[in-house]
Amino acid sequence: MAKVKARVKVPKTAELDEIIEIKTLISHPMHSGRAVDSDGNIVPRKIINSFTAKFNGKTVFSVEMKPSVSANPFLVFPFKVTEAGKFDFIWVEDGGKEYTASKKVKIG
Repeated sequence: MAKVKARVKVPKTAELDEIIEIKTLISHPMHSGRAVDSDGNIVPRKIINSFTAKFNGKTVFSVEMKPSVSANPFLVFPFKVTEAGKFDFIWVEDGGKEYTASKKVKIG
């Protein structure tokens, strides 16, 4: 399987009470369990089944994904900045493996 890589885009600074846009992308093939390889064998299901974004330890966005989600899921969501802090992003794959990324935002 290709290397899984998580990417996030968060402004480095924001004004107090500003609504910013958070962009996330994870490079992942999202095998649905329905495809067949070149030898005719079924490719086992292996998808990112959940994504959670936390800000200063508090969940601010989460989503459950199903096999119909495309490869390399791209998510965008708004966030109102009420304080400086750190975002933690967690993607969970079938089997429980986690991929993470973190970004900080300052009030400026």
